[in-house]
Amino acid sequence: QVRLVESGGGLVQAGGSLRLSCAASGSIFRINVMGWYRQAPGNQRELVATITSGDNTNYADSVKGRFSISRDNAKNTVYLQMNSLKPEDTAIYYCNLKQYPQNYWGQGTQVTVSS
Repeated sequence: QVRLVESGGGLVQAGGSLRLSCAASGSIFRINVMGWYRQAPGNQRELVATITSGDNTNYADSVKGRFSISRDNAKNTVYLQMNSLKPEDTAIYYCNLKQYPQNYWGQGTQVTVSS
């Protein structure tokens, strides 16, 4: 069983920064992909960023240059540094862990950016 626990969400003004963290516990494989997705009201869940266990990263075009994903493999933790936040970044942010053949989700953390 794998558990993902997110932290770091909150309310911030436009132009501000937040850092999300997600700690994974349980049976974690050495090879996996961790990432962040988000879902705004009325929208589908969308990719924000992913990072492999080899530190290869992938970002949504909408966050490139503003967000940075990183991970600490010793702690099974993934981070999302979010800078220059915009109101359209407002959403519930979900942590994700993919390790074949399973796909795990955290409970989500709310990020609200005020204009």
